[in-house]
Amino acid sequence: MMIEPSIDKLLSKTKGNKYVLCNVVTKRAKEIESVRRLELADQDKKAISLACEEVADGKVKPSKEF
Repeated sequence: MMIEPSIDKLLSKTKGNKYVLCNVVTKRAKEIESVRRLELADQDKKAISLACEEVADGKVKPSKEF
């Protein structure tokens, strides 16, 4: 179970739109998985957790098409 970042903080980044949040996090997690597969094997975190942290920190933002 993921405690940080909270779902409320993540939703605030997408103006409360759960669909957009899901798509942004999924897309970024797939990018992380494909690029940093070997690094993730050594770390304790999963790609989805890293993607959520990046969204919460504002490093990844939804595109204008959403």
